[in-house]
Order: sequence, then C-alpha cells, then structure tokens
Amino acid sequence: MNSENLQIISDMLLMAKADNHLHEREYDFILMVAKRMGISKDEVDALVKSPQDKMVYKTEMQRLTQFHRLLLVMNVDEETQFVEIDTLRNYGLKLGIRAEAVQQILSEMGDYEHKMIPSHRLVEIFRRFYN
Repeated sequence: MNSENLQIISDMLLMAKADNHLHEREYDFILMVAKRMGISKDEVDALVKSPQDKMVYKTEMQRLTQFHRLLLVMNVDEETQFVEIDTLRNYGLKLGIRAEAVQQILSEMGDYEHKMIPSHRLVEIFRRFYN
C-alpha cells in the first residue's frame, strides 16, 4: 500500500475529527476519496483508530492539494467549528503554506455556497502569494 495515500487519508481523518466527532458525511467523503486511491474501508477504519503522524508531501503541488482536501473535509458537514478552522490553519502552516495564503482562504470561505471555495480561486490565491 502506498504510504503517501495512507497519509493523505490519515490527515483527512484527523481534520474531520478536530471537533472530536467524525460526522457521517465526513466519513463518507473520506471513504469516497480512499476508494479512488485504492484504500479499503478496513484500512480507513484502522486509520480512524490509529492515525499516522508523519508528513510525506514532497512537492508544493502535493501540499496545496492536501490543504484543499482538508478544506473540503472541514466543510463537508456544513458545520464549521472554531477548532476545525484552527486545525486547518495549523495544518496549512505545517504543510509549508504561507500564513497569508491560509488566512485569505479562511477569510473568503464565507463568500461561497457551502463555504466551498472553487479550486480556480484557490489557485489564484496561491499564485498571488507564491509568485
């Protein structure tokens, strides 16, 4: 099994559980992503119980993509808690994403339906801060 894919799912689960509850919509979304990566439900359930804690994202694109996935997980249940926002902010910083870019994204979330910032807008934000 690809350890990078397991890390992606593990990070998504940690984001989903930031509010101390794994909502069904979050779990279903994560299962859907895992299935596309060739990760079974049993493997996801094992990560729920015992998450990985090692970051393995080597390229900037991998880090930005993972940040976007975590943003989607945070908003999929349509209940954004402060602790989730704080967790996402900290993940972004750990991923090496500039604090200004993270803050811009968090500030703009409310401007979009279901707080889902379109991917093209995320790219614009990242380009602004990385060029």
